[in-house]
Amino acid sequence: MIQLKNISKHFGKLKALDGVTTICEKSECIALIGPNGCGKTTLIKTILGMVVPDSGSITFNGENILKHWQYRDQIGYMPQMGRYPDNMTIGQVLGMMKDIRGKSEGLDEDLIKAFSVQNLLNKRMGTLSGGTIQKVSAALAFLFNPSVLILDEPTAGLDPVASELFKEKILAEKDKGKLVLITSHILSDLDDLVTRVIYMQDGKLIFHKSIEELRQDTGEERLVKSIAQVMISNYE
Repeated sequence: MIQLKNISKHFGKLKALDGVTTICEKSECIALIGPNGCGKTTLIKTILGMVVPDSGSITFNGENILKHWQYRDQIGYMPQMGRYPDNMTIGQVLGMMKDIRGKSEGLDEDLIKAFSVQNLLNKRMGTLSGGTIQKVSAALAFLFNPSVLILDEPTAGLDPVASELFKEKILAEKDKGKLVLITSHILSDLDDLVTRVIYMQDGKLIFHKSIEELRQDTGEERLVKSIAQVMISNYE
């Protein structure tokens, strides 16, 4: 579904991505993991078309994304920290996004209902807690029923009940055949979600394995312990 071939990107002397090659298929929930500064955010931004790589190519459903931005209509993106105009209400933000997308039918409002966002439509964005902003960002990512979901630290700031509701929604969308790509430092949140793991370090893709392969290789059941084993072995 999304294929990356030899993606490299420099920012000055910093090599943020170094020959990254992999394929992300539908019906998968993939964790994108690695230490701070490993290139995860840059990789996400190249997939979203926000960063143009120095070399290599990215295809979406077999079509090169370079100068073909329509593919982004099929992606729902939840940033780590959503930023919205402080003076706009939640209802106005939702309405604005519907106008920008030109879509008002066939919407996925499951998270709007699950998070009771419909009861907060008159609240201004500048008055919201971080957790509530996260709920709005999550609802927007899923709203237009995309075939790909890219979620950056999605459970950060969510209360335990909201976090579990969100996980159930992610699994349901994966089971519908969608591709879900998640970055998170809270690895315990990913144990019941992910089917595959991409591990990056120093701009390089170290491995892309199924969760079963990773568990077999490390002898650990929990993702956090499996990744700890990988990190220890890389530093030895």
